[in-house]
Amino acid sequence: MGAERRLNTKEAARFLRVSEASIRRWSDSGLLPGIRVGRRRERRFNESDLVGFVEHAPARNPTAATVNVGGTALSVPTHLATLFSSDAGGMRLTVPFFSDGIRLGQPCFLVAHGELAQRYIDALGHVEGVDLAAAIESGVFAVVAFTGGYAEDAITQWERILAAAVADRPTVIRIVGEMASERTMFASEDEMLRYEEAFEVMSKRYPVVVLCQYEARRFDGPALLRALKAHPDLYGLRIGTFLN
Repeated sequence: MGAERRLNTKEAARFLRVSEASIRRWSDSGLLPGIRVGRRRERRFNESDLVGFVEHAPARNPTAATVNVGGTALSVPTHLATLFSSDAGGMRLTVPFFSDGIRLGQPCFLVAHGELAQRYIDALGHVEGVDLAAAIESGVFAVVAFTGGYAEDAITQWERILAAAVADRPTVIRIVGEMASERTMFASEDEMLRYEEAFEVMSKRYPVVVLCQYEARRFDGPALLRALKAHPDLYGLRIGTFLN
């Protein structure tokens, strides 16, 4: 039997669909096993370790075992795609999801801009028992936008945000990504979907529950199929709950 294949940093990044910077950070922190070779001490990674990194990626200890979304108890971490075809359908799951998080003091992040971001702010501002102004001031609720236009930039930005969110105490982090808005933050739709594939790997390192919202009127069939493939956590659930 031949020796196991070893990948360099660039090959490992391609294998996991993340940036080379992510590979270096995970290696330096001890999350991803690797070795140094040669006089230049270049990194090498066993393919089996990369597979194990994906399959056995425990999130940092959350304070709750599950998060309720539309009557379904989701484990932490979870990364889902939700599909909707009307403005009301787009708010059905996400506004209660954020409202519960704000009441519990859990970090909530919305990726959107313009009218769509304002729609959330208006809706949450009218939910009984939710002090949105206080949540924004304290950082419990924040709106996120990506700069740079590429998957690697967005993943690096999330790693900074998520690391900061869990720095003080273990906590569940709630994220909603409005993908029609996110698409405008990337160089192309293909780049946005490449980001989704990379986020699926990265997110498993953190105690997150993520709802990636796809408005069916704005994405074609091939894009939605690729999006569903990038969210395998959806497959074991009652998918009807997440179609609005």
